[in-house]
Amino acid sequence: MTLAEVRDILDAEVIVGEDKLDMIVERGFAADLMSDVLAFAKEGSMLLTGLTNPLVVRTADTLDLSVIVFVRGKRPSPEAVKLAQEKNIPLLATRYILFESCGRLYGAGMRGSIVKVGEPRD
Repeated sequence: MTLAEVRDILDAEVIVGEDKLDMIVERGFAADLMSDVLAFAKEGSMLLTGLTNPLVVRTADTLDLSVIVFVRGKRPSPEAVKLAQEKNIPLLATRYILFESCGRLYGAGMRGSIVKVGEPRD
């Protein structure tokens, strides 16, 4: 699905990356623990999280994650926004909680970065 479709499904605001709404996002990963993201998220995945600091953007950049969606009405810190602009990583914000956000995206056809812990990372 496109980033524009993600935006519409989550009724999200685009904070960074308005020019990337045609980007294809094939899978998602949700976590508030960056250690879980580092251990399990696959390259190209969209990250859904409630963490709003620059570490989230640094983690996304390290793993080549495609986009970050902040849930629960959270807003990224100014430092995180600046870093995302520098790294060219789109940021979206939705008022839906993490569970609802994931459910809406899954219902629209998006699949997870991994299905079961222990599966190989491609």
